[in-house]
Amino acid sequence: MSRSKMRVLVTGSAGHLGEGIARTLLERQHDVVGLDLLASPFTTHVGSVLDGEFVRACLPGVDRVIHAATLHKPHVATHSRAAFVETNVAGTLSVLEAALACGVAGIVYSSTTSVFGGASRPASDQPAAWIDEDVTPVPRNIYGVTKKNAEDLCELFFRSKGLPCIVLRNARFFLEADDDPDARNEYDDLNLKVNEYLYRRLDIADAVEAHILAAERAPQIGFDRYVVSATSPFEARHLMQLRSDAPGVVQSLFPGYGDLYRQRGWSMSPGIDRVYVNRRAREALGWRPQFDFRHVLDRLQKGEDVFSPLARTIGSKGYHPQRFADGPYPVEPNG
Repeated sequence: MSRSKMRVLVTGSAGHLGEGIARTLLERQHDVVGLDLLASPFTTHVGSVLDGEFVRACLPGVDRVIHAATLHKPHVATHSRAAFVETNVAGTLSVLEAALACGVAGIVYSSTTSVFGGASRPASDQPAAWIDEDVTPVPRNIYGVTKKNAEDLCELFFRSKGLPCIVLRNARFFLEADDDPDARNEYDDLNLKVNEYLYRRLDIADAVEAHILAAERAPQIGFDRYVVSATSPFEARHLMQLRSDAPGVVQSLFPGYGDLYRQRGWSMSPGIDRVYVNRRAREALGWRPQFDFRHVLDRLQKGEDVFSPLARTIGSKGYHPQRFADGPYPVEPNG
């Protein structure tokens, strides 16, 4: 695997993922150019990805771009649909055009498993969904729609212009409280997040590693999309039982987990509706995510933090300048 020095433009450098990528690249002695609307210790250029001239001014000497700047799902109820199209679609187009004009060797686009949308929510009498790269996305809100549109722009620029682009569909890695009030009321926050390592969560340190590996390998791969989530212990044979008896499946795979949960007053989700499958990302990128359910259980048993030091260093940034009385952020109905 190549570990030659890179000069990398990281968009969204003030955000959770952008900061994590910039921090790690700098620790590894790479050169980093940080672009964001917000000033931060990892932002060298303050401005908008919508400004193509500004983006090009950030690119001298840059050979890779990791495009993490975005409006997120937490913004769906607070920002207009037009704002999502401008930032997530037109902003990505601006970055791609600037990268092409400046001879950048590869782009990594940070997408989301939210693009799968309805495909990850099967009917209650159906097995849990096995979500890999072959599943057709069915976005459920403007966030998912615009992220999928931006992915398609990346593919277009590779097919028509030869610009190498890797799309990473990231599972949830935030430390903020869950936006679902029912989930917050029913589960301790850490209980909820540990459960999610079975099927839909990712530690930000593993997310960062996937992005750096993708940046290194983009010129050789050309174009592809990868699901980036913690390695699930589940197999296809578990999918039907997972819908109605997730604790039974987990008990069969981790016989000691119940005692550990009982000591903490925790419970397992009664049913699981989807499983994110990261096999292709591991094989194509040489990615070896560390944080999975087994690893997290071992850390709990030892009284250690279940999150990486990088996750704790970045912490909870929130997604809005204001606070909301009814949760970490407002949620659009059916969003």
